[in-house]
Amino acid sequence: MLYLALAGASFVFVFLKAFQQRNVAFDNYIAVMPISIMMASVEVFTITKVAAAGWQIGVVLSVGTASALGAISAMHLHKWLFADGGPRRFFNKEKTE
Repeated sequence: MLYLALAGASFVFVFLKAFQQRNVAFDNYIAVMPISIMMASVEVFTITKVAAAGWQIGVVLSVGTASALGAISAMHLHKWLFADGGPRRFFNKEKTE
């Protein structure tokens, strides 16, 4: 159960970090604050759980695999949301015109 919780938290954390990096790179100002708060929440959860578990190969593999999947997922979602024709109008009004 610990590995599953850490994998889920790591997926979400890296997803948010990658999404935030693309927000910064593409000047999507309105999405920065809520993503930052979500990142802080998941980061604190992840750090406390990893600290409690200690170094274990299962922790490393579950966190590493979920992190990679989170980054790839965020890249695809961000591209879809903010690409031409995507629903970016909800996040960044000035770029829809």
